[in-house]
Amino acid sequence: MNLGLKILNRLNICKPQKKFLIILYTAIVTTRGKINFRNLSRYSPLCEQTYSRQFVKPFDFVAFNRSLIDEGLGSENERIIVLDASFIPKSGKKTYGLDSFWNGCHSRKEKGLEVCGVALVDVVKNTGFTLSVRQSDAKEEDQKSDTKEQKGVSRTGKKKKTGKKKSTKKKSKGKSKKKSAKDTEDEETLTDQYLQHLIDVKPNLLEDEKYVVGDGYFSKKKFVDGVCELELYQVGKLRADANMRYLYTGPKRESGSGNQKTYDGKVDWQDLSRFDLVDTQDGIAIYEQVLNHVSLKRNMKIVVLLNEKNEGKKKYVILFSTDTDLEAKTLLKYYKARFQIEFIFRDAKQFTGLGDCQVRDKKRLNFHFNASLTTLNLAKIEHLQTQSETATMPFSMATIKAYYFNTFFLEKIFSILDIDQSCIKKSPQYQKLRQLGKIAA
Repeated sequence: MNLGLKILNRLNICKPQKKFLIILYTAIVTTRGKINFRNLSRYSPLCEQTYSRQFVKPFDFVAFNRSLIDEGLGSENERIIVLDASFIPKSGKKTYGLDSFWNGCHSRKEKGLEVCGVALVDVVKNTGFTLSVRQSDAKEEDQKSDTKEQKGVSRTGKKKKTGKKKSTKKKSKGKSKKKSAKDTEDEETLTDQYLQHLIDVKPNLLEDEKYVVGDGYFSKKKFVDGVCELELYQVGKLRADANMRYLYTGPKRESGSGNQKTYDGKVDWQDLSRFDLVDTQDGIAIYEQVLNHVSLKRNMKIVVLLNEKNEGKKKYVILFSTDTDLEAKTLLKYYKARFQIEFIFRDAKQFTGLGDCQVRDKKRLNFHFNASLTTLNLAKIEHLQTQSETATMPFSMATIKAYYFNTFFLEKIFSILDIDQSCIKKSPQYQKLRQLGKIAA
């Protein structure tokens, strides 16, 4: 946590909040069980009320994570921007943002919360760090409080008395229950929220961080156009039946003989004879071509991964980039690195309590989600700083949690028994006890 303390000293925050954040980050990696206020108070000198009070105070997590990534990794290696959403189960009725969201683990929509994360992935070291996380709003958040009033039910649970019932019914007959096209366009979708999140994070990106990588959900015209307006490039995945056209590269027509030919037929994905073969790796052929997407209305660099192991129907995956000059192998490397954000969400849910928060209001939920993922960043940076250039160990959050808990437990025993720690800490047996439960890699 030394680097985290160094960065906090440079930020314009008060001393009590600075002290609280250091205690919070240490308590999260020390605590066993759920990361909530009561459990955090058991492993730290702060009480539940202090955690609840501090979680309302604003803190610039994006600036902190940006400084942490730059100082912990440097700016030499190649990085990409990865965007993805994650489902968080949540019950109850009064929690902010509670709605039906897509749960990828169960492949269906479920009731709960959703967070959208923007991560920076180091392509060389193949590891990712969260830059920002934001909770997705419910689809009809503003209308929930007025639902009962619209149905004619008061807050006390009794039906409101209304006069002239007959005239009201007559007027309501001519009204259509369906929303107009204008109202539908004005509604904010999840895609708009993800795009706005990226727009807000854009000022914190470096000049060479230009590639935004996402899964197939983000391959929509609204999102792709928004990324290009930010002067960024998008890398993603397309449907297997994507409607695309070849670009015409033949001779031009003579002047006065009509418009020049632009396209040269529709793409048949079962026939890749007009594609350029780049390489074949482990039975997977890599093809590339610059094509025009009919729905997205733009030219793209397309990379097709064809599985040649099956003799029957050909199975393939279509990747794309809005940068038509991007090499096929680089595009494939970027999309493979996208999966690091899945590891981030997995570790945060298992070890830093991303889905354990029991608060219901927007501010505390936002603080909890950011604190959980920022603690994971600190643990990763601390792990990288202990590695040598010759021998590197894979990152294990379980090992770091065991190390911090053992240290906390030993110091607790020493303080209760009033034992002098100066001599004991120098013993190699003390270090073995601190590393008890370490996962061998």
